[in-house]
Amino acid sequence: MIIKANNPTLKSWIDVDVNSDFPIQNLPFGVYSDTHTKHHACSAIGSYAIDLYELANHGFLSNLNIPTEVFNNAYLNDFIELGKETTRALRDRLSDLLDSNNKELQDNKAVFNKIFKPQSGINLLLPVKVGDYTDFYSSIDHATNIGTMIRDPKNALMPNWKYIPVGYHGRASSITVSGTPLHRPKGQMKPADAEVPTFGPCKLLDFELETAYIIGKSTKLGESVSTEKADDYIFGMVLFNDWSARDIQTWEYVPLGPFLSKNFASTISPWIVTLDALEPYRTRGYEQEPKVFPYLEYTGDKNVDIKLEVAIQPENSTETVICNSNYKYMYWTMEQQLAHHTVNGCNVNVGDMMGSGTISGPQPHEYGSMMELSWKGTKPLTLNDGSERKFINDNDTVIMRGYCQNDKVRIGFGECKAKVLPAN
Repeated sequence: MIIKANNPTLKSWIDVDVNSDFPIQNLPFGVYSDTHTKHHACSAIGSYAIDLYELANHGFLSNLNIPTEVFNNAYLNDFIELGKETTRALRDRLSDLLDSNNKELQDNKAVFNKIFKPQSGINLLLPVKVGDYTDFYSSIDHATNIGTMIRDPKNALMPNWKYIPVGYHGRASSITVSGTPLHRPKGQMKPADAEVPTFGPCKLLDFELETAYIIGKSTKLGESVSTEKADDYIFGMVLFNDWSARDIQTWEYVPLGPFLSKNFASTISPWIVTLDALEPYRTRGYEQEPKVFPYLEYTGDKNVDIKLEVAIQPENSTETVICNSNYKYMYWTMEQQLAHHTVNGCNVNVGDMMGSGTISGPQPHEYGSMMELSWKGTKPLTLNDGSERKFINDNDTVIMRGYCQNDKVRIGFGECKAKVLPAN
């Protein structure tokens, strides 16, 4: 399918830096507020947010049959629920209006400041109301590393790992938008040399480099989504930091898996990059052996070449990039994850979020967590200010970035960042 807004030859009349995450080929969706606006849906071009409510209010979207009030909501759920045909048409229309050859908006100086808001002067809000959140465990390098640490290299992967996209249901209420600080969690921990557990602030706080996809089409209870149809149900992707308290997790995860170690905070980037915009960056996935069950089979290139990085910024210091990974290292694809999630008839709703699981590559600098980068604390990392990290300290800010780039266009996600405050 040819997606008009993806045309790599398009140039905008808005000045866009060559390293911007938001060229005319991206046009992600989000929600913003400022001193005059409580919440309006928006898109992005260069250093500007585009107020979609004002754009519609001034008649620039009149042919799309989208109710203007849908852009005046606190979340994008109602807009997303209009369906891909409508959201794709809006992205195409934005592409037309921003095209350097189109004078409709370009010559209308009277409305420019109402529609185009410098991103430096607004607050980007949580873009969707997340009803349910599922986290997967789909990076083979990450799963192998963790299994090697806690079991042994010969039994690093559990017997089911190459048969099913392993996942668990997380907590939607504690998903926050980039820039929202979090407090170090408290809980029970049992050091390896102790006979009984202790209680207190987590000592081994970790980030998890992930992405997440947003469900764009609901299903009914009892329905399943095939890998072939899965893309119709995925609206777009965000960067995702699924914070993890490793010491709490070690004590609690048997027999029912993560609980307090994962439900205290998860951070997402504010811009949803549509699956449409990511289409030019599709790439081949892993060869899956043993052969998967028919409901998990798929055709074509379904992984996405998203370059990812993680930086740690101590308080009153500069940041240090400690990880460079890539979403293409995922063993299980989004389509397989959604097919497995729904194969038993579990229904999904617009706004539901599915986390990729920690994304690690095969090389040590591509490991997507401190647990791996410091190899369970045995290999401390040295930051630019000379300090060392085995895990995340109080007042550290963790920053994640991601972008796709080919020989024609670069599109990105913006930042996913949060500061760790001391335990309450």
